[in-house]
Amino acid sequence: MKLAGLFLIFIAVAGFAQDPPGQPYASYWFPNELLAWSAAGDADAPYNRSGIELSTRTYGDTQCNIHATIDQGGVGALSIMNPSTSNNPSQGGLGIDVYAFNYWQYTDHLTFWGGSSGEGLILAPNPGVIDAGHRNGVPVYGTIFLPPTAYGGQIQWVRDLVQKSGSSFPVADKLIEMTEYYGFDGWFINQETAGGDPQLAEDMRDFMLYLKANSDLEIQWYDSMVESGGISWQNQLNSSNDWFFQHEGNVVSDWMFLNFVWDEAKLANSAALATSLSRSPYELYAGIDVQSSGYNTGAGWDALFPEGEAHVTSVGFYCPNWTYSNASSHQAFYTRANRFWSGANRDPSNTDTTHPWKGLACYFAARTPITAFPFVTNFNTGQGHHYSIEGEILSELDWHNRSQQDVLPTWRWIAESNGTALYPEMDWDHSYYGGNCLKVSGDLNASNETMLYLYKMDAEIAATDTLHFAWYAETAGQPSGMEVAMSLSSDPDTYYYQTVDDAAQEGWNLFKADLGSYAGASIAVGAINFTSATPISDYEARIGRFGVVRGDVDIPAAPTSFYVDEFNQIDDTTGAIRLQWDHSSSEVYTYNVYRENSDDSRTLLWATPNNACFVPEVTRPLTENETTIIVEAVSPEFGFSATASTTIAWETTGMEHGQSTGQFFLNELSTNPVMGNTAITFSLPFTAEATLTVHDLSGRIVQVLGEGEMIQGSQMVNWNTTQLPAGLYVYRLSCTEGSIARKCMVL
Repeated sequence: MKLAGLFLIFIAVAGFAQDPPGQPYASYWFPNELLAWSAAGDADAPYNRSGIELSTRTYGDTQCNIHATIDQGGVGALSIMNPSTSNNPSQGGLGIDVYAFNYWQYTDHLTFWGGSSGEGLILAPNPGVIDAGHRNGVPVYGTIFLPPTAYGGQIQWVRDLVQKSGSSFPVADKLIEMTEYYGFDGWFINQETAGGDPQLAEDMRDFMLYLKANSDLEIQWYDSMVESGGISWQNQLNSSNDWFFQHEGNVVSDWMFLNFVWDEAKLANSAALATSLSRSPYELYAGIDVQSSGYNTGAGWDALFPEGEAHVTSVGFYCPNWTYSNASSHQAFYTRANRFWSGANRDPSNTDTTHPWKGLACYFAARTPITAFPFVTNFNTGQGHHYSIEGEILSELDWHNRSQQDVLPTWRWIAESNGTALYPEMDWDHSYYGGNCLKVSGDLNASNETMLYLYKMDAEIAATDTLHFAWYAETAGQPSGMEVAMSLSSDPDTYYYQTVDDAAQEGWNLFKADLGSYAGASIAVGAINFTSATPISDYEARIGRFGVVRGDVDIPAAPTSFYVDEFNQIDDTTGAIRLQWDHSSSEVYTYNVYRENSDDSRTLLWATPNNACFVPEVTRPLTENETTIIVEAVSPEFGFSATASTTIAWETTGMEHGQSTGQFFLNELSTNPVMGNTAITFSLPFTAEATLTVHDLSGRIVQVLGEGEMIQGSQMVNWNTTQLPAGLYVYRLSCTEGSIARKCMVL
């Protein structure tokens, strides 16, 4: 039997490396803890700020699917972006694997889902997710999760949240202060704790009214608490819960997420009631739980979006991160995500299928944030096996950093041909800037000329605008086989072409073309046409940049007041750094942080659009006692500023990499999942009182593996799991230095 409610939070069991010392984490609190928060008193706060304003976006002048609608229903996503509430790195980290959500074009808002009774109830999104959403014009919400009592919920926490001081709500004031400081857009409130009464329900309603009256924050409310104060999922908007949506002519919540057990009649009644309250029925999101089955989940699509008729309500997905958490590999995630959003044919213009899940592109026209030039994309997904800057690999480390995600192609993929179309995909083996590029491959000849439609746009061309297009050649003189194509808003079906020159050199080539003759017109579509009169077998095109630059590439002003906030040396050759600086006075796309090498070359350490940066790994040769760290600003046109510099000083102790360092570490299990006996290894910086405990997902301690005085240095404790039910667990090491938690699955 399917359970009602949104409290089933599962944790991905993919292994994560030991976090480096000084690692800042995304913020979370219990309500009374939040009252004590201030940006000045939180050392991690500068690292949790978004550096990107919310972009505007539009439907433009083109639509690709005859079934899709404009300005009717929408899509809300409640996604587990990280494995747990705690220990979510603020700015990404080492390793390529991450849920790099990137189908923003079909999404109205994304909720950074989480919270638990054992960790915290109020979860702020980390800045990487905010930055990626904002770059694409999508608001990002945090979560206020008040769990069922069976999962550790306490009614006092609900009372703490809505406590009053005179006519104000202190926790609401702190939510506003913190949300505006971090730079995200609102909150999903999920109140499922039983034991309330009518007064508590009224206080909750007034708490949301207070938030609305005193801020620009958006609120989405979950259909759980009713006006009597109890928990009773209505699966619709009705007289038992409508005052959490609208009360006496005032908006209480901007959106309501309806519980999963709706039907055609309940949706129709909900839409009618919303309309009678002078609210749009599309401000109601009918919930679909896709956590366990993804696009194989049954859903009443005809009740939501009847063919040939107006949408009834919007749709809200619980855990569309299924595309990542249930994928067997990095590539499998991208394949699943495309199937989920674009449909079974891998083509948002053609969603015809006998499968019930047609893809969201069947119902919703894509929106674009490309509403003005300049616009440049490098197709960067926000992860990679290396990091390139203008074709030069400057870091060989696997990495993930969602702040670096570019605006990706609107349509994935529409490749039209009279023959067998070439095959477009992302390629993480090559990159012009970032960790990947666009790859298009197949046999190219006169009979299968292929038009690849990439970007919906709605941006006016100026007289000084120039096309910038980077592509990779195996040899100098290699024919490109490509024409960059565009259509104009005045006639979106007519295309104009710029033939890409043959390669001037082996490797990356940057092609430019003047667009001044089109000044005053607006581009509607950006595309690439692949054509060759001479057959080319096993043709491969790698495209690393696509965009329009206005005039000369902007060179931003350099950042100033650059300093080391904290340097943690891990061993004689490795460390981690917290850095801060003052923003450039220019518009900035991101900042690049490097170490300067002895031969004057650079190694990229990290990148962020913020003015605080955590570097998870910096290394040195033993002959180097001081390392110069530099930072540069990067403009939206990918011009580079002059640099600012600072230094870090190293100590030489004879400590080799991997030895105990006197640091506070808790290692991942050598085998995960685990069955039977396993060893937990950890290190303490000094002899101290410490505990090693195992918790279930509600936060309840189920085993104590060690308690009392533990000696400095490396330790090992045997863990016998045979008495535990199969499932997901958290093991936690705590001492006066703090606490570290790791996740695992017991079989």
